[in-house]
Amino acid sequence: MGAVFGTIAILSGTTIFVSAVDCTREGLLTAAQSYITAQTSGKIDGLKLSASNFTYQFNNKAADISKGQLSQALKLDLNRTSADTVACASYTMFISTSGSKPYVVGTQIRHKDNNTDEIAIIDTISATTGDLFFNAKDTLKYIQAEDWTAIPATGRPSRELLKKVGDGYLDMWTDAKAADSIPWGTNCERVEGSKLTKPCGGSLPHGGSSKQNGMRRYVIDETLGSVDVLCQFDSLGPWPDSHEVRVVDGKVKYVHTITVMSK
Repeated sequence: MGAVFGTIAILSGTTIFVSAVDCTREGLLTAAQSYITAQTSGKIDGLKLSASNFTYQFNNKAADISKGQLSQALKLDLNRTSADTVACASYTMFISTSGSKPYVVGTQIRHKDNNTDEIAIIDTISATTGDLFFNAKDTLKYIQAEDWTAIPATGRPSRELLKKVGDGYLDMWTDAKAADSIPWGTNCERVEGSKLTKPCGGSLPHGGSSKQNGMRRYVIDETLGSVDVLCQFDSLGPWPDSHEVRVVDGKVKYVHTITVMSK
């Protein structure tokens, strides 16, 4: 469990000890690792799911976890997790290029009451053959070459900047000024499915759609300088979607998209 700290309250001459649970990065990463273990084994027994209030969502729809993707053992070629101690949530991306189907997957895991010992929500966007620009081997090649070293404390972007960048990216399809509001790095890379664009700031939309991309759920990690937004890509879809952005030295360094086409 996360670290427990005591708080002393004085009420009518009586001393009361109140405990509070702190959501820790270590706890979030441990819970995310249990998700990875479940996916590689195809068994959910090791997941500490909330007995009273658990939700499993797959491609923006409620689903049965016992019959879903986690019931299939997958060999993972790459996985990486970011952690948001403010929202008490994590984001895990993995790529699987072998098996009967290849996958590129983004999953947010959420905990309630700062208790990382129990998982309240598993929320997954899972793309495979036929989805937007999908080629798992190309995606793996691009993302494996990236540098995701933790950013020193003195150089980390603020939570406010990261959320602004994530929203700004998703707003480009409806707001003509959104693309120009984003601090693009000169050496940034954008991987949309398996489509690589360098630099990130080229060939961007400047409005045109009347439908804003909705259902936004955020995981913001200042340590890695990243924001992931799961959403419904209503501007083009409606398509289940994950957009992840990394900011380094105040500029956008990487953009990743996982977009599931409507069937």
